Amino acid sequence: MNYAYMGYTGDRQIVKGRVSASDERAAVDMLTNVGYRIITIKPVSGALNINLFQGGVKTAEMVTFCRQLALLLESGVGIIQALELLEGQATDRNLKHILIQVVNDLRGGKPLSASLSQHPRVFSRLFCKMINVGEQTGALESVLRSLSGYIERQTASVAKLKQAMMYPAIVFVLAIAVAVVMLTILMPPMIDMFNKLGGTLPLPTLMLLGLMNFLQHYGVFLAVALIALVVVGFMYIRTPNGRYNFDRLSLRIPLIGRLMLVTELSRVCRSLSVLFRAGLPLPEVMALTIQTTGNRVIVRALGDVENSMLRGQGLGKPMSNNKIFLPIMVEMTKVGEETGNLDDSLVLVAENLEIEADRRTQTLLGMIEPAMTIAMGLGVGFLALAVFMPIYSSLSLVG
Repeated sequence: MNYAYMGYTGDRQIVKGRVSASDERAAVDMLTNVGYRIITIKPVSGALNINLFQGGVKTAEMVTFCRQLALLLESGVGIIQALELLEGQATDRNLKHILIQVVNDLRGGKPLSASLSQHPRVFSRLFCKMINVGEQTGALESVLRSLSGYIERQTASVAKLKQAMMYPAIVFVLAIAVAVVMLTILMPPMIDMFNKLGGTLPLPTLMLLGLMNFLQHYGVFLAVALIALVVVGFMYIRTPNGRYNFDRLSLRIPLIGRLMLVTELSRVCRSLSVLFRAGLPLPEVMALTIQTTGNRVIVRALGDVENSMLRGQGLGKPMSNNKIFLPIMVEMTKVGEETGNLDDSLVLVAENLEIEADRRTQTLLGMIEPAMTIAMGLGVGFLALAVFMPIYSSLSLVG
């Protein structure tokens, strides 16, 4: 259970916060053991809901947290005081609650990495492991700066893609709205008028009416079939073989497949570099990198490299046996192993792949926008023909 307390230290400084304990007496004993004299303590209602439904934290907030914590530690501020300052200015409610609990854990004697690991929805295993390495090596500030850059780069491409797709998505929604208005409001009275005049409907109008009639009679069955297909596909993808086959297929899609491969390999190189630079042994670096990789094809390839590495073959040679690893990644890994600068070599590979990923992303977006414009133009043109041709025919019949 969580308890809110207020007290003072040996030098008469007021302290307040929250602590987790089995009962009030245990909470008082815990705080007394760290040198606090308790003035008031009471249970906190609703704390259970915070733990169960806390959710994630925005990427920008996490980047700011890492950078500011590194800056405060470099300035000589203690870890508890630094976290209290960041908790006071945090704008994200979930992060604020988590920092309160982390500060209480630190006052209870827990290390920072162990406290952060209790919130896996916000702090990943890779994040906590690097914090642990920083604590052990005394380089927590540099680790935090590396993490901030790592998090920022991981989400930069996704943010660019979302921003670039905003305009086409809005245009597509507006086109659908216009089509619905034309089909439900303009078409029915116009068709009734044309039938009363005794004319023959044009071919585009007949095609559109046929499509509307089909959807009216069989639309429910079509929707059920599509939903069932999506559910079955989703369940299959959740299986190990299904996820592997889906990821393998996604890497073979023209244009998109190469982009996904380059993006994923750049993340792998970044992870390897950051973890290796933090001081982790190479077997643990490989294990953590595999756990943080999303594509199952690359996960299996990295697993083969890990097995070969444990047999003493290094990284570069096993990578050269799998075509999933690009030649530049293989060669630079070999160079890094030979020169003893593996982390720097992997950073260069990651930067090179990120440049290629950005270029391919811009090319793909440059192709998507005109393609959507052409498709929507054809659709609107067909609707215009289907709607306005009967109008002109009606005028001729009236004349």
